[in-house]
Amino acid sequence: MIHKWDLKIPQLSGDKTRRGYVYLPDYYDDIPDRRFPVMYMFDGHNVFFDSDATYGKSWGMNSYMTWTRKPLIIVAIECNHEGDRRLEEYSPLDFQNSTLGRIKGRGKIYMDWMVNELKPAIDEKLRTLPDREHTIICGSSMGGLMALYGATVYNQVFQRAACLSPSLWLSPSKVIEMISRADIQYDTCIYMDYGSKEIYNHAATVEALMSTAHMLLAKHVNLAFRIVPNGTHSEASWEQQIPIFMDCLGL
Repeated sequence: MIHKWDLKIPQLSGDKTRRGYVYLPDYYDDIPDRRFPVMYMFDGHNVFFDSDATYGKSWGMNSYMTWTRKPLIIVAIECNHEGDRRLEEYSPLDFQNSTLGRIKGRGKIYMDWMVNELKPAIDEKLRTLPDREHTIICGSSMGGLMALYGATVYNQVFQRAACLSPSLWLSPSKVIEMISRADIQYDTCIYMDYGSKEIYNHAATVEALMSTAHMLLAKHVNLAFRIVPNGTHSEASWEQQIPIFMDCLGL
C-alpha cells in the first residue's frame, strides 16, 4: 500500500509543496511487532505510478514490491519541477556546462534535510529499522548522483545505495575528489550502472564511470558495476534493473 502526502522543504523551496510517497508492505499492519529497513528514493513522482510520472512511465516499483512482498519500506520524494531547481537540489557540487550553464549545487542542503528532518520523522511514525545497516538510498540520473553522494559523504547514515545512470559527467574531477575525501566504511555496498545506449550521450561519461568505479574500489566499497545491454536513459529501462540492484544490495 502506498500513502501520499504533501510536504515542504522551506530551506530549498519556501512554502511550495511537493508530494511524498511511502510504500508499506501489505502485511505491515498484520505483524505489529515487526520492523523494516527503509529505502529513500529521489524523483518520487516517477517511482510508483505512471499517472504521476513526468513522461507517463514510472519505475513500476509498486508492482514489483507487491509481487515480491519484500520486507521493505520505501520513501520517495517528488523533485522540484521549477526551472533548473531539480538540477540544483540534486547536485552536491557547483558545475558549469555549455548546455546547462552555471548550476549552483544545493545537494548538501537537500541531503541534510533528508538525514536530519525526513528520516527522523519516518523513524518516529513508522516501524523502521533506523540503523545504518538497514538504511538504503536510491536514484537515477541526477538522483543517481545524489544516491552516490549519500552513500559516500553521508556513509554514517546509508550503508547501501543504488545509483542508476548517475550524472557523473557534469563534473567528474569533483566527484572523484568528493569520494576520495569521504570516510567510507568497509561494509558499504553500492550498485552502479549505465545503459549501453546512453553511455555516449555525453563525452565525459565513459571516463567518469571508470574513474568513479576505480575510486570506489580503492575505498574498499563492495561495488556492483555493470553496463546494461540495450539500456537507455529512461524509467522503462531503470524498471528492468530493479530485481538486479535489489539482489546486489541484499534486499
